[in-house]
Amino acid sequence: MTRPAVSDRRCLSTAGLCLVLFCGGIASRPLPAADDPATTPAATAASQAEEKDQQQNLQPVEIGSRRELFVDRHLVGELKGTQLKLHTPQLMPAIAKPRPHGHYATVLRADDKFQFYYRGDTIPGNHWKKGWEQYHEGEVTLYAESQDGIHWTTPDLGLYEHETFPAGNIVLMGEFLTTHNFTPFIDTKPGVPADEKYKALGGLAYQPHEKYQEVRRKRGPGGLKAYASPDGIHWRRIQDEPVVPEEWGKYFDSQNYAFWSDSEQCYVCYFRRFLRGYRGIARTTSKDFRTWTEFVEMEANLPREHLYTPCTQPYYRAPHIYIALPTRFMAQRGAATDILFMSTRGGSSFDREFTQSFIRPGLGADGWANRANYAAIGIHQTGPNEMSLFLTHGRRYTLRLDGFASVNAPLAGGEMITRPLIFTGKELEINYSTSAAGQMLVELRDAAGQPVPGFSLEECEPIYGDHISRVVKWNNGADVSALAGQPVQLRFVMEDADLYSLKFNE
Repeated sequence: MTRPAVSDRRCLSTAGLCLVLFCGGIASRPLPAADDPATTPAATAASQAEEKDQQQNLQPVEIGSRRELFVDRHLVGELKGTQLKLHTPQLMPAIAKPRPHGHYATVLRADDKFQFYYRGDTIPGNHWKKGWEQYHEGEVTLYAESQDGIHWTTPDLGLYEHETFPAGNIVLMGEFLTTHNFTPFIDTKPGVPADEKYKALGGLAYQPHEKYQEVRRKRGPGGLKAYASPDGIHWRRIQDEPVVPEEWGKYFDSQNYAFWSDSEQCYVCYFRRFLRGYRGIARTTSKDFRTWTEFVEMEANLPREHLYTPCTQPYYRAPHIYIALPTRFMAQRGAATDILFMSTRGGSSFDREFTQSFIRPGLGADGWANRANYAAIGIHQTGPNEMSLFLTHGRRYTLRLDGFASVNAPLAGGEMITRPLIFTGKELEINYSTSAAGQMLVELRDAAGQPVPGFSLEECEPIYGDHISRVVKWNNGADVSALAGQPVQLRFVMEDADLYSLKFNE
């Protein structure tokens, strides 16, 4: 659900407070006038929201030894002179042999390689306006491989032959509607059969117009169909009937991605659905990938906003956090698109802490063309300190590991105090960056908010530099195991610095 940030809600409620007069050191509060803004329903609601936030911030968060990112305010108790900052991915230079590309792409990381799936047309330049049935009949799913996620090859799979694709890299063909948005994943559910190591969903729903219904009567109902594979190359349909029914989608003409969630202990699927006239996102879950729960419409869209693709996936370094890179669609601006950033930890809403564009269309006309920008499913490490995002037209963007967002402080300084945390482990690891002049200090506080002896700000070794992984040390060392299992707050005092993530190591 879209909601103001905690600091914004705090400002709303503060603005509605009546003045407090101090006389002789004793505070007195005049009775509010009948038209005093502090007595309005809006002011009352804002005050209640602030009180709810304060109560929530006092509740301990059990993080165990999980890595936690600052893509939302889940851990944030108080920001003083600091802010949550969204970072901008960097476009990497084009390589000599560009990566293959097509809409609704998926990049998977297997044990020994990267695997890339994308849509192709057996008739180059084909379009649905030339005939809806023939257009979807001619769609195929293509495949490429890479050792580093940067340089790609198209292997001859020997599965399907077609003159348009002499490389022989067709992985799926002749599956009507499915190949429009075939989206695979590697199933990490414990005990999954070897021949179902890979799973996928794909399909469309028919629009109500008669010309589409005529095709439906001939071809059978739409919906999302389920597939399985032992290797991501040889695919079979799990069952003939769709596992996600046709009537749920309006009209599934997007990339509908599923995955196994360890944190929720079920399969989760995010798919396209029209919500109040705008393209939006719905969610359903399953224990067996065959039977799915009634869908929930996600609270994600800002007013008058189309979200063309869900593009929601668990972040590989912190899989309990799902990162979404949806395409925002501007129908009245020549169908221009850009990439947004959202996150969720499950449930029926996305966190919209950041409403600005994550990846803009960029310089030149190409990025501003009709539906020119889609992010592929798949955020993967492609270097010691970098992860890559993959976009249409062979583009690759990079961020530092965990580098979507940070707690950011200016040179003048600021601090962030977490909510009470309950951790397991013996040392605190942080992913951070400072300027040459900046630094960071960390303090551990007890449940009463008092510095824990031995872990105060004054006893912390000054932290400066730029590290993906650094263990925080105090005068007596880094061992914090004596505090494990009990509520503690972390206080970060920062100058010209960014804190990207933290975790307690076992």
